[in-house]
Amino acid sequence: RSPSRVAVRSRVVPCSLAAARQQANNTMSDKKRYLIFPTRMALTQMKARLVGARKGHDLLKKKSDALTIRFREIMKELKDNKESMKEHMRDSFFSLTEAKFAAGDLGPIVMENVSQATYKVRLESENIAGVHLPKFEKFGDGAHQTNEMTGLSKGGAQINRSRELFLSSLEQLVKLASLQTAFITLDEVIKVTRRRVNALEYVVQPRLENTIAYIISELDERDREEFYRLKKIQDKKKELAAKKKAEMADFALEQEAESEDLLSGFAADEKDPDMLFD
Repeated sequence: RSPSRVAVRSRVVPCSLAAARQQANNTMSDKKRYLIFPTRMALTQMKARLVGARKGHDLLKKKSDALTIRFREIMKELKDNKESMKEHMRDSFFSLTEAKFAAGDLGPIVMENVSQATYKVRLESENIAGVHLPKFEKFGDGAHQTNEMTGLSKGGAQINRSRELFLSSLEQLVKLASLQTAFITLDEVIKVTRRRVNALEYVVQPRLENTIAYIISELDERDREEFYRLKKIQDKKKELAAKKKAEMADFALEQEAESEDLLSGFAADEKDPDMLFD
């Protein structure tokens, strides 16, 4: 390879790198604003969108705060219920062991006497800042019990105590299920809401503000160009008017000079030369 080719290639590479950097900078600047033609109507639309984005950000921020407060309350209740659930289940199974020790195996007798559910729950919803949280509630009186004669011969007190403890544990379990479901639902909703808040705060609003600044700068530049163009037109008109005025003055001077020449010529023709007679 000749030295000239090497020199040419060494000069071309920086140019290509500079072009790539310029293209990357243009791409980054385009990502920081919306691609829109700068007009007055576009400026009005961008300002309206910015107002809407700010209002949406404020509303979503308030919603996120309300959901966070409720989330912390549910988390505290859930923690307390889980700790108390351990004690309820421990007491319930201890009472079941005492009932089995006093009355023997109760499983077949209970299964024969049960024909329908005595504890029923239904799904309700709790509205918190537009978010519907599932909530389980008991319905019905639960007074229909077919195992009233169980333990009549022996162990009746232990069986009744075990039934009451397990019923209390079941109510606690339903409440715990409601809290756990609401906890998971609120966790997902808070994450989505925070992502939206961050998107509005760090992406949408800066882009709108940069777009508005770009449109205003382009319109100002256009106004300056228009002002400069009008000024140049006025200067050109003044120059043409001055030139025309100078031409008219020169023409008037020429006309005046020609008239003076004609008058002087007439005066010379009117004076006769002297005649001498011998």
